[in-house]
Amino acid sequence: MAARYSDTEYSDIDIAPFIDHSLLVPTATPDMVTQWCEQADRYGFASVCIYPTYVKLATELLRNKKPVVCTVIGFPTGAVTKATKLYEAQEAVENGATELDVVLNLGFLKAGKTDDVHREIADICEATGKTVKVILETTLLTDTEKVLAAEIAMDAGAAFLKTSTGWNGGATVEDVRLLKEVARDRVGIKASGGIRTLQAALDLILAGATRLGTSRSVELLKGYDTLEQKGNY
Repeated sequence: MAARYSDTEYSDIDIAPFIDHSLLVPTATPDMVTQWCEQADRYGFASVCIYPTYVKLATELLRNKKPVVCTVIGFPTGAVTKATKLYEAQEAVENGATELDVVLNLGFLKAGKTDDVHREIADICEATGKTVKVILETTLLTDTEKVLAAEIAMDAGAAFLKTSTGWNGGATVEDVRLLKEVARDRVGIKASGGIRTLQAALDLILAGATRLGTSRSVELLKGYDTLEQKGNY
């Protein structure tokens, strides 16, 4: 069972710097992107995570501000060609993205085409020189496959292991613990998908997450008010 925040030294943690403020719904509009960027700056989130089509806009809105621009590559399936992912990543960087959340090719991984999986990630890391977070989609993998995917991603140059796209289930405390054990502090761990409460966010941080991907960032921060009212914070 996950430890509760009121029972740990994490009871006064500020989750804002952990958060990639994510806007990855298909109906995202420029006005929504503007709102997300304003919120990221106001609350001190680590980044905004938006679709490649909005990278240039987000870059302009966050110029000279602390939050960085993150975007997704090969999202949400990871099943596009290596050349397509590489082009998408390079274009995103040219438009101002400094962090890239790249979906691993799950079909290749399950088929044992580990060299292809490695080369795809390594090419993006080498070509862009930016922070690459590899999305493993842990809900669709066995524990053995999770370990293998994590090891490939780290060897290829990834800076973070990310649990999920959110399209096939979300992060669990157990998966974050597993990835932390495999990573041994060599890379960051991003928990993403289904983080709807402050309790869930704190449990994931306690398990080892160093980033949180969520669209409910502002709602999570409001959870501190509830804790104060209950005398638990």
